[in-house]
Parts: sequence; structure tokens; C-alpha cells
Amino acid sequence: MQPLGANQIDLQLPDSNKDAVAEAGVAKSGLMRCLALDHQALVECKGALKAVVECCTILLWFYVADRTSVFEYGSKSYSRDVLGFIFLGLTLVALFTSLKQCRVPVLLNRQQTEEWKGWMQVLFLLYHYFEAKEVYNAIRVFIAGYVWMTGFGNFSYYYKTGDFAFPRFCQMMWRLNFLVVLVCIALQNNYMLYYICPMHTLFTIMVYAALGLGHRYNKSSAGITCKLLISVAVVFLCWDVKPVFYAIWSPFQWLMGYSDPRNPTDDLLHEWYFRSSLDRYVWIHGMLFAYLHPSFEAALQRIDKMSTKARLFIRTVITAVTLALFAVWYHYIYSLPKREYNRVHPYTSWIPITLWIVLRNVTPAMRHFSLSLYGWLGCITLETYISQFHTWLATGVPNGQPKMLLTFFPAHYPLLNFAASTAVYVFVSHRLFIVTNDLKSVVIPSAKVSKLLWRNFGMMAVAVVVLYVAAYLILRVLGINKRILAGI
Repeated sequence: MQPLGANQIDLQLPDSNKDAVAEAGVAKSGLMRCLALDHQALVECKGALKAVVECCTILLWFYVADRTSVFEYGSKSYSRDVLGFIFLGLTLVALFTSLKQCRVPVLLNRQQTEEWKGWMQVLFLLYHYFEAKEVYNAIRVFIAGYVWMTGFGNFSYYYKTGDFAFPRFCQMMWRLNFLVVLVCIALQNNYMLYYICPMHTLFTIMVYAALGLGHRYNKSSAGITCKLLISVAVVFLCWDVKPVFYAIWSPFQWLMGYSDPRNPTDDLLHEWYFRSSLDRYVWIHGMLFAYLHPSFEAALQRIDKMSTKARLFIRTVITAVTLALFAVWYHYIYSLPKREYNRVHPYTSWIPITLWIVLRNVTPAMRHFSLSLYGWLGCITLETYISQFHTWLATGVPNGQPKMLLTFFPAHYPLLNFAASTAVYVFVSHRLFIVTNDLKSVVIPSAKVSKLLWRNFGMMAVAVVVLYVAAYLILRVLGINKRILAGI
């Protein structure tokens, strides 16, 4: 996770006070003291309260923008020229204004992976905004890239640190699910509408399980090899044998089921099966790459230390071979029609990902610099993914796909609408990134205060029940009043 920025407030209590607070119980918790209007508690929790208010305000904005008639909705219109111009223009701006040296210039350093996520997310979002169906296969590769990084990043962390503490795991789950759960509740949407969230959650849990179970074997090459092979076998059994998938997930159909109201289906698990099966293997390749990362980094260092002629020759050969392999992949795989491509994608998505990594790291200069503008966008990919449904695009109905555009100006000003809605959209996404991280630091403390964590979970569960009952009663009263008024 990213550290708190300079403009953020660290909402955690000092370490010296945490154990005392945990022992104090629910009655003296910050939440209960704030509900009792304790002045000192209100001052101490000012940052958290502001984050809650801001988060609720943004959810209200989502509802107004997506479910009311306050704003007009526009139709999508694809222009390859406009899409290419926007992406090229943004890339040039990033190149000339945000090219920065990486803090640790190693293979796939943090700044480089954030940059990678950033430019992929821009194209992914433009694909949705313009409904650019001709780049569908590329978007599939980009989504595979995100899942690949889930395997790579989580394996790297757990393998290096051996930190399988429950609070750390909860922080990951919070990052992936807190915002989407709030949006689902506020807008009455199913979890699977935002399929990226459950997909990354599942594969994050699978990486955690792969390394956490029998973690004493993680330092053994044979142990890691066995775990990778077991992961492949589990994926094959749970996805390639389709009845097994349905047997596992049918009890969770209430959570993972989805049917588009504009195109309903009786198979509520089809969407979950389709989305998760496309990238079911690539996270394992990410884990394998993370395990071999030190060897790849050592090979690059050896090339960097060679004589000038030797370095030039080897890098030229590597680049030529990589480009040739990319051309072969593009001709025989990428160029396939959509349905045919989807059938081979789970087994071939690792190819363009690996080729991109090679090209992006072939020289020290490529590893030393990154585009921080794309890196910044890469930090808020989750928020931009969720927010696009309700403040850039529009669904109009619960569980609807974002088939429309949010507009602020008449329809004959498409570029002005794009500029205005994009400005609001990016601002809202960035604020959500900040407030959800602020709230995470309040709700999920460090591993040293697990009692406080369980207390917070218990209080959240009670709060959810109370709010659900209150909402049910309010809706019930409103329904009765409507019937009374209708009878008058």
C-alpha cells in the first residue's frame, strides 16, 4: 500500500495508547465517545469524521449523477482518431513533465509497475468511454496484466517478509472491497457488477493461501515448485472442469450472481465464471516471475557490466528476438476474432506480458526512469475503475452496465463534456483513494493490537445491523405512506 501522503492525516492512535484503548472495551471507544458528543473525542477523531462525511458525500454524488434526472445522459460514439489523440497527448505530457528517476532502479521496481498500471488503466477507461470494440483483445491483455501483478506483488511481499499476519491480510481485503461494498449498498448493485474487485480478491486470497499454508517450505526451491504446481492443479480442477466451479460457487450465488437487467440470464454464475476463467492462470505466472526475479535481475546486472560492444550486441539480440516473438503472437493470437481469442487467452496472456517486461527493462536507462503522471494514475486504479460507472459513465438502473455518458453540456459538445466529466471523475477518484486509506488506518490497526481489530470488527457488524434495520423500517414507513396517499 502507498504511504500516507503529505496532505493526509495519520488517524491511528499512538502505539503507547493502543493497548490501553483495546483493553478499555467498546464503551470507551472513539466511536461511542463521538456518539456521546464527547468534545475531546470529537477533536481527536476529527480526521476520521471528515473522511466519513466526505465518503458519504461522494456516494450521494454517485446517486445523484447516476440515478436521478439532474444530469442528461449522452450516447457513446467511437472515434479511433480521438481516442489515439487523447492517449498520445497524455503520454507526451507525461513524458515532458513527469519523467523522474526511480528510487530503486531494479527490474519491475515500484514506480515502474505503478506506471504500467497507469497507462493500461487510461486505455481501459477510454475503451469503456468510447466503446472501442476493436481493441477488445488488448483490454483483455491489460486486465491479465493487473492479475499478473496481483500474483507478482503479493508473492514478492510474502516470500520476502514471511508476514502472514491477519491484520495485514485484512488491510488487503479492505483495500480491494471496502469502497465497492459501500457503492453496492448505496446504489443497490450486485458485487459482480464490479467484477475486477471479486476477481482480484479471489486471486489475492489464493496467493496468500499458496504461501501461507506450509510457509516453512517457502525457502526451499522444491517447496515453491510444489506449491506452484499445486496451484496449477487447483486452477485446472476448479475452472477447466466446469461442474466443479459451479459446485463450489453455487452456495455463494447470492454474492457472486449477476444478471444484466437489460439482457437478463438464468445462469447467474455465468458472468463470474467467464470473467474469472479468462485470467485463471496468469497470476501463477506472476508468482513464478517473482520467485525468479533475483535471477533475472542478476542477469541484467551481468549484461550491464560487459564491454560496450558486448552489451550492445546482447541488447540488440534480445530486443530483436522479443519484437519477433511479439509479431508472431500478434499475427497468430491477438488478431483472432473476439470469441476465438477468449478461448486461447487464459493460456497465452503471459506472452505479451513477458515481452513487455523485457522491452521495458532491457537497458539501465529504461529501469532508471518512469513517468510519474502514469504512476500517480496507477495508484488510484481501483477508485477510477469503480467511479467510472457512476460519475463518468452512467448505468441508470441497479446492476446496469455503463452504456451511457454523464454530460454537463448539450450533446453537441462531446469534447467539452469529456473534459468536464473527466475532471470531476479524476478528482472524485483521487479523494476516494485518500479517504478509504484514512479510514483503513482507523479501523484496521497494526498486528500489535489485534484486540482492537476484533473490537472494531464487532462494532462494525453491530453498526451494519442497526443501519440495515433502520433503513428497512424507513422504507416500510414510506411504502405505507405511499399506499395511504394513493388511496386518498
